[in-house]
Order: sequence, then C-alpha cells, then structure tokens
Amino acid sequence: MESGLLCTVSDAVATVRLHHPAKRNAMTAAMWRDLPVTLDRLAADPGVRALVLTGSGDTFCAGADIADLRGDSTPQGLAVAAEEALAAFPKPTVAAVRGFCVGGGCQLAVACDLRFAAQDARFGITPAKLGIAYPAPSTRRLVGLVGPATAKYLLFSAELIDSGRALRTGLLDEVLPTAELDDRVAAFTRTLTGRSRLTQAAAKEFAAGPVPPERAAHWLRESEASGEAQEGVAAFLERRTPRFAWPETSGGDRGPGNPGQAGLAR
Repeated sequence: MESGLLCTVSDAVATVRLHHPAKRNAMTAAMWRDLPVTLDRLAADPGVRALVLTGSGDTFCAGADIADLRGDSTPQGLAVAAEEALAAFPKPTVAAVRGFCVGGGCQLAVACDLRFAAQDARFGITPAKLGIAYPAPSTRRLVGLVGPATAKYLLFSAELIDSGRALRTGLLDEVLPTAELDDRVAAFTRTLTGRSRLTQAAAKEFAAGPVPPERAAHWLRESEASGEAQEGVAAFLERRTPRFAWPETSGGDRGPGNPGQAGLAR
C-alpha cells in the first residue's frame, strides 16, 4: 500500500494510521477524502470507545502532498471537511505524535481532543511559506487551544517548535520519551474506555462551544434516566470497577454534529 489510511480496532480502541511513507505521511487528496468516511464508520461501531490518530513510522504527518497542491486536486475544503469530521467524532480522540507534525498534520492533531507526543516531535503550521490563507475554522480552533499570541507566531512565521514549547503553550497535553509514547497512549486509552461514555459525550459537546439550553436539559435528562451516576456510586462503595452501560440503557443521543453512519467493515 503506497498511501492511505490504515485502520485497526483492538480492545475498544480504534487506531487510524496516516500512511504515506514515501512523503513522511503527507496527506493525499484520497486520504483527505477517506478520513471522514472512516470516522463515520468508527462512530457507528458500538465496539469502539476511543480513537487514536497517528502516523506510520517515525513521522506523524508532513502536511498536504505538494504534488496534489500543484495540480489543484486538493482544494482546501477537503482538508477542512476532514478536520471538522475529526473534531465532531463523538468519542474521545487522541493524537499520538512522533517526528514531524506540520501543516495539515498539525491541523488534524489540533482537531483531536488530546495530543500526546514523543520528545522528538516538531510542530508547525506552514501556509505562510506557500501563500495560502489558513482556513478560518482551523484558525479559530488553533486560537482556542493555544491562544492568539502563539497562534499568530505559528501562522505568521511558519517556523517549527519543539515538543517542550508545544507543551508550554498548550498545544500538547503530555510529552514522553520516544520509546514510551505507544505504551502511555495505550494505557491512557484503556482508562478512557473504562469511563462513562455519557460523561465523555456531554463534556465533548459542552466544550465545543456555546450550549443551547435545550441541549443542556437533554444531557441532564439523559444522566438521570441512564442510571450511570447510581452505578458509579455503587461501584465506588463496593470497591469494584463500574459497569457503565450508556447508551445501551437509554438509547443515548450522539448530539448534533456527530452522526453515525454505516457499521465498520474490518
């Protein structure tokens, strides 16, 4: 396989691997198009509780494939659609970053809920080198994560920053020795899969922006009807692992902007 997305599911965690080793996992037009389709399938799979986005080999993603840009076969809209699909994914998402995370790769990492990186990771957003206006939704998401000053530094200069600076500015959540990254991400996603999906879904929707009163009321009703809180308290008192069953117990709602589509073919 010369380039594409490699998808596996194990222990309730889906791993989507950006695979284009000849060009440091740069995103081709086909990869941009395939990502929303892949995410829709994983969103609809009840066996998936969390998602990890990473790259093949020792690089996360070097951006968009410049050969596609030269032929204008990768309109900016494809990248934005993929980014928005990732941001709207209804389950927790973690970017596992090693090596270069640049341009469209950084755009995808920022769209994940959390970002763990190896010490050797380097980050940059490089449209200023190409004379391209960075998309407005991507800019707002970046500003929301790192603040306007760091966002302007990255966008104005197109310079790369190391993992230490990325951690200090809020671009990263954790930095690990390179050899420990995979084990830490695996351990953390195991933790995620054991927590309440209702709590995670509500928190993800609330963190995305202003919440209409009817959505806040929906989640309150859902919490009361699901029995999740009662199970959590009982498990704590009984010193056992909670058995959270939502959405099976109540037909839980994914919320707006997080549709599930066809089941995953593995």
